[in-house]
Amino acid sequence: MNQARDGDRDAGDLETSTGAREEKSDGDGGPVNSNNNNFNNGRRKTISPGAGEHPLQYNYTFWYSRRTPSRPANTQSYEQNIRQIGTVASVEQFWKFYSHLVRPGDLTGHSDFHLFKEGIKPMWEDEANKNGGKWIIRLRKGLASRFWENIILAMLGEQFMVGEEICGVVVSIRFQEDILSIWNKTASDQVTTSRIRDTLRRVLNLPPNTIMEYKTHNDSLKDNSSFRNTKITL
Repeated sequence: MNQARDGDRDAGDLETSTGAREEKSDGDGGPVNSNNNNFNNGRRKTISPGAGEHPLQYNYTFWYSRRTPSRPANTQSYEQNIRQIGTVASVEQFWKFYSHLVRPGDLTGHSDFHLFKEGIKPMWEDEANKNGGKWIIRLRKGLASRFWENIILAMLGEQFMVGEEICGVVVSIRFQEDILSIWNKTASDQVTTSRIRDTLRRVLNLPPNTIMEYKTHNDSLKDNSSFRNTKITL
């Protein structure tokens, strides 16, 4: 079975002084700009807010992926390429970790950042995603970094007001355009998907004529594509 194809990457595991967990860059131009060498030999631990920190409603995990477009992607290659790069549990942990990340606009090639609730993998078949879908916004080059930050802050700040429906957000860097997407759990819930769309328009300050696209993960599994054959709405 094919996995979600919104990205691909490489890493190792480190813990910051805030308690946020990071992944080590392997020298290939990875996404984390960090000189912290306090590696914990791959041991995972539960992440929680530090004393006096402001907890997020959910823990969130950053993922990074990168692949060569000419190389066909399959289940095995996708799982080999996508890597966790950090988990945060508080506002303070988020900003400390985020400040070390390369901005999406500075990434090269076929790269993706994902930020998902802890425990949800950015894959179509994940239990939390399999009945869901995603809104897609195509951006001209040069806008990805600002829009990525805005959509992250809206998600962490619970601005979408749709309960547990939001799974995560993705920014996909491509050669001709960049693509922003937000994943939700229940594609058949039109009231919720419409609310997410309308909130996206507001928090990203999109012009009224902006084209927005929606695609269910079930359709992605059928055509093995993230961004083709979408449903377009204005």
